[in-house]
Amino acid sequence: MFKELKNRIRQKVISEHGGRIFSKEAVDEKELRIVILRVTNNLNSREGMGLMESDKEVITGELMDEFMGFGPIEHFMRDPQVTEIMINGAKKVYIEKQGKKQLTDVVFEDENHLNYLIYKLLAPTRHRVDELTPFTEVSLPDGSRANIVIPPIALNGQVVTLRKFLKDINTAEDLIKLGTIDKRMGDFLITCIRARVNIIFSGASGSGKTTSLNVFSWYIKEDERVVTIEDTAELHLSQDHVVRLEARQANIEGKGEITIRQLFRNCLRMRPDRIILGEIRGAEALEMLQAICSGHKGSLVVLHADSPQEVIYRLETMVLTSGVAISLEAIHRHIAAAIDLIVQQEQFPDGSRKVTHISQVNGLKDGQAVIEDIFVYEADRIDHNGNVCGRWKASGVIPKFYPALKKLGIELPQSIFDKD
Repeated sequence: MFKELKNRIRQKVISEHGGRIFSKEAVDEKELRIVILRVTNNLNSREGMGLMESDKEVITGELMDEFMGFGPIEHFMRDPQVTEIMINGAKKVYIEKQGKKQLTDVVFEDENHLNYLIYKLLAPTRHRVDELTPFTEVSLPDGSRANIVIPPIALNGQVVTLRKFLKDINTAEDLIKLGTIDKRMGDFLITCIRARVNIIFSGASGSGKTTSLNVFSWYIKEDERVVTIEDTAELHLSQDHVVRLEARQANIEGKGEITIRQLFRNCLRMRPDRIILGEIRGAEALEMLQAICSGHKGSLVVLHADSPQEVIYRLETMVLTSGVAISLEAIHRHIAAAIDLIVQQEQFPDGSRKVTHISQVNGLKDGQAVIEDIFVYEADRIDHNGNVCGRWKASGVIPKFYPALKKLGIELPQSIFDKD
């Protein structure tokens, strides 16, 4: 009865005030609490349910969490140690906390309760999920990202994966404290950003590559015009002169799709000083390489790959899908001319995320782009607490663009590249 009553109150509040609750505008918390209590009291008196004041407070509190936040998972969204929330149907909620995945005791009342969360996530956006489009990805106002998959392709019920935006990771010093990089690598990458070096941040899903890109984008000068292009908006730059573009899926009639490739072509006419690609996945790779070669320096890109060498192979494959007749050697010439650095990141078994390689692309050999490691992380052992122990080492390779730094008035001691 309690569950049924709460559902009726929820539906009544939505029917009368849903337009405001699900809009992008902020809802007044005190006003919403008054609305919920009024609806609860009306139902209670009309149907003689005999609810105690404590019952009303419980119902109001739970519905406030749903309307103002995320219901049963609201406390996970507030917990800074929780980085990801994985909802596998109404009765199984997993979280990633301090890098480790664990099943929680949190459950949704039923599928309708979980559907409400999905509706709340989608309502302020132009995205949808239905039988024709059973999956989508949306960005939340705080920068977190939600991926939603529903039946019939999700066999165990609705699946919602929430990747939280980490507000406490803003600077290179924050990454150093977390053990993602060491100080000389941080100094080097800050220098590379200021010197307008073209960088690909690569790694597997959840390795932290987008977070690292976000951090180092903070070192872009304020007077530069930056255009970001994303499939789902995740990047949060601190600069004022930022133009954010987001791809769009087709409508219910199959029309209106705007692809990353189309956005990239258009952004070249927007006078960008820098272009940041939230993730490169397909044929837009050719346009990106050509744009960088034609003078758009300082570009930053995210790409899924397991190693710096795999980055080259993936770019090669993506260019081949562009439909443009181009030889493999020409593709590798473009890659060698356009890409300066690859920052490879990995999540280790203990949950830690580390940059494992900072590698440069240095010319061609036998028609293939050449990869040279500048810094490498070497894991030595796993201690008694299960933590991965190791250290970063310099290979002794001096970046090809190092001589140009002094011409730009940028000081960086050459000694940081001395071989360990």
